[in-house]
Amino acid sequence: MTVLTEPQIIMSDGKPAFAVIPWREYQELISQHTTDEDIWIPHEIVKATVLGNTSIIRAWREYFGLTQQELAQRAGLSQPTLARLEKADSRPRTSTLKKLAMAMGITIAQLSD
Repeated sequence: MTVLTEPQIIMSDGKPAFAVIPWREYQELISQHTTDEDIWIPHEIVKATVLGNTSIIRAWREYFGLTQQELAQRAGLSQPTLARLEKADSRPRTSTLKKLAMAMGITIAQLSD
């Protein structure tokens, strides 16, 4: 569940200069505004998916050093569900990709094949 909070406004010379929001809300905002030019995928992920025949979800999980149980818990999924989603032929729903992306601090576009 996402709870919206009031941003912290930092003033400079009597005018608003910065707005501080919770990290999860920031991740949500940037995931909605990513263009193809903004997508960054580390070499290790590309290598694992292209040469290693590993799913992109598994490659990102391993890149961050997470177990299936840890990622599943962060994303609000069960470990068996995550194991199924990590199969190469899996086609997760956008809502599931969103949960996984937020759990790893990446964008949905970075999880798309």
